[in-house]
Amino acid sequence: MAFSDGLAALAKKIRDSKDSVQTEEATKNAFIMPFISNVLGYDVFDPSEVVPEFVADVGVKKGEKVDYAIFKDGQVQILIECKKIGDLLDLRYASQLFRYFAVTSARIAILTNGQQYHVYTDGDLPNRMDEKPFLIFDLLDIDRTLVPEIQKFSKESFDIESVVSAAEELKYIGGIRRIIASEVREPSEEWVRFFVNRIYEGRTTQRILDQFRPLVAKALNQYVGDQVNSRLKTALGDDAPDPNRSTELTTPPRAERPVGQAAVADAAIGADVADPDVVTTDEELEGFNIVRAIAVSEVGPERIHHRDGKTYFAILLDNNNRKPIIRLHLNGKSVKFVTTFEAGKEGTRRDIASVVDIYTVAAEHIRQVIRQYESGGALAAPPQEDEVGRSA
Repeated sequence: MAFSDGLAALAKKIRDSKDSVQTEEATKNAFIMPFISNVLGYDVFDPSEVVPEFVADVGVKKGEKVDYAIFKDGQVQILIECKKIGDLLDLRYASQLFRYFAVTSARIAILTNGQQYHVYTDGDLPNRMDEKPFLIFDLLDIDRTLVPEIQKFSKESFDIESVVSAAEELKYIGGIRRIIASEVREPSEEWVRFFVNRIYEGRTTQRILDQFRPLVAKALNQYVGDQVNSRLKTALGDDAPDPNRSTELTTPPRAERPVGQAAVADAAIGADVADPDVVTTDEELEGFNIVRAIAVSEVGPERIHHRDGKTYFAILLDNNNRKPIIRLHLNGKSVKFVTTFEAGKEGTRRDIASVVDIYTVAAEHIRQVIRQYESGGALAAPPQEDEVGRSA
């Protein structure tokens, strides 16, 4: 099994059964031991490779244990401290990692709840575990660029010098990416001032900063949308349709079909007569690009379509109105929200401040409903407008 396949299989197991796991011990058995054995490739039943409840008495803390120690060449290489799935990963509740790190040969320490992993080393001071992780990953929302880094911890690929040498770069890159994500969602005053100082020739006052803040946010969101669009075009090929254009139906013109045939075809695809009052906005198209980028982890991007209406912007799988993925309600004067359909045709409302928030509030729900459709499910009837609400 390829390394990425092992990660995917474990992610599916976590997604399917996490709600039934209620204790730390159950988390270890269900999710963490499979990560050590099936993903990293260590034999959890061989004490020369994996020692559970590892004890290395330190000072007055006699008998304190770390959940797992992974050995290679007779030396402790990795220490793992476990928490119950869903628990916050806070080093204040894993102080033994600090102590054991200092008195063993381990250079890698992992704090995990079975789904999320925080990985530490001693990049700041030798033999003293850093207070901040150099690598953070979530098995249910894994960044594919991190897979090669995670693979470095496997039995087959483990090379402590390679891991440690990459740790500092990973820590700073991860920190920078988190800052960028935060600034895209809500630009800080420092971020706004950075742009104002480069494009505005007048005096930078608080009024000017307040005036530019929404402009900076809009520009950043548009840039993200442009990057997503570029990646989609690359994935689809040079002849890919532009997602900034309305999706065209592939049925022949009405005049070329018998009346009965036209009615049946239009009913099957849910086609609507074009409404001159419906205007597709740049923000809606940005939202479409974001949803499409999220969905490509489950299906090909060419299968994601959109239809605009007076009260919402619908995004569908296979242009089928029985397979709604999400609805964007972005035309309200003060309130923006999306409706997701992973729980059925009633829909679930999720408030957002901008379309970029779709990544944080709806990404997993988008993937979930697509998986439901792909496994044979579909809504019994298209959801009605009054069932999911209208734009404010």
